Amino acid sequence: MKPRVLLIDDDPGTLASLSRAFALEGYVVDTASAASQAFERLAAEPVEAILSDVVMPGMNGLEFLAEIRRRVPEVPVILMSGQATIEMAVQATRLGALDFVEKPVGLERLLLTLRNALRLDRLERENRELLHYWRDELALIGDSAPMLALRALIERAAPSDVSILVLGENGTGKELVARAIHELSSRHDQPFVKMNCAAVPADLIESELFGHEKGAFTGAVAQRRGRFDQADGGTLFLDEIGDMSLAMQSKLLRVLEDGEVLRVGGANPIRVDIRLISATNRDLGRLLSENRFREDLYYRISTLSIRTPPLRERREDLPALATHFIRGACRRNHWKEPHLSPEALDILRAQPYKGNVRELRNLVERLLILSESDPISTADVRTALPSLATSSRSAVPGEGTLYDLTQHYEREVIRERLRLMMGHITKTARSLGLERSHLYKKCRQLGIEMRETGD
Repeated sequence: MKPRVLLIDDDPGTLASLSRAFALEGYVVDTASAASQAFERLAAEPVEAILSDVVMPGMNGLEFLAEIRRRVPEVPVILMSGQATIEMAVQATRLGALDFVEKPVGLERLLLTLRNALRLDRLERENRELLHYWRDELALIGDSAPMLALRALIERAAPSDVSILVLGENGTGKELVARAIHELSSRHDQPFVKMNCAAVPADLIESELFGHEKGAFTGAVAQRRGRFDQADGGTLFLDEIGDMSLAMQSKLLRVLEDGEVLRVGGANPIRVDIRLISATNRDLGRLLSENRFREDLYYRISTLSIRTPPLRERREDLPALATHFIRGACRRNHWKEPHLSPEALDILRAQPYKGNVRELRNLVERLLILSESDPISTADVRTALPSLATSSRSAVPGEGTLYDLTQHYEREVIRERLRLMMGHITKTARSLGLERSHLYKKCRQLGIEMRETGD
């Protein structure tokens, strides 16, 4: 799409010549001879940039700039004047003008200024979108009792500088908790540096954490800063710390006690100031009893322990989480945003979610790819959940009359749906598109005892 720019000048000749030159460069140009007309143009069609004369009848360019900054502060404005003074240029800059160009205007200079303005505006928009994306990605979604308690604990813990250990299953958002603590702490404007201890080979983890000097080992062709050095002044997040070797645990403990790191191959310790947040899905109590985790390190890293609840303990948050993931995926991919039918939500809510919130997110994104309906239906969910799509079919016997096979299939489908709905008759009937009384009748016909389906 061609960029649209608004050109404002009370001189018809300037408007004509500049609009023609901009059009030849591939811009769509709106023109106005006064500020009042410019506001009408902006109300009718948004623009990517504005170029305005300063000396105009009625509202002058500086007054126009102040009003534009109030109405559409994100649009870059370039001012032009044949009566420019240093004071005028300073005032324009203070009011938020991107640039101030003297008349007579050199066309090449003006085109370059416009290209730079649009490039800067694009970068700023991308940065805003990225910031919005990350804030969405890092949001702790849900108002269930476990999530309210978790957020309250984070808010109490964040202002202090104590070491925190985050415990929880895979996919429960341990890194989100660490980032939330960092953002709410006094270190929020300093680095947040993370490292997954399980993802780094044992022979490289010391170099990753503490850095190395040039020539310290084969392949060390240059000096490298470690994660401690990178996080100086901020927060260091060590994920999967339960997978760290005993030898490395000892070195980590020394650094935490001394506040100094020694790069591999180095001779001079480096003073560091970090807040440590660790996380693991391992049972550290069992590792301690098996002498696979140092007790002194455990007490050093766990001044406060925070547990992230699994999704099965907060199923009431599932609709909000699913909506959040739908909105985020649609925004990133520029898709139309659908919603989930109540019956589809019932099926989603009944899943075991061994992978917790991460599994739900993957499932929602798979649904968006596979579904063509709005709202997303139970059929869409069954397609996205292979276990639902195949479990009943695999149970159908290879022999028998059509009536027998149909009865068998219906029986297995209803039993499976009752299991997913945890025996709730009303929800099961709704998910199957049946009246409650019709489902009762079906169960009696198919020999499904109602004690199996308690409501």
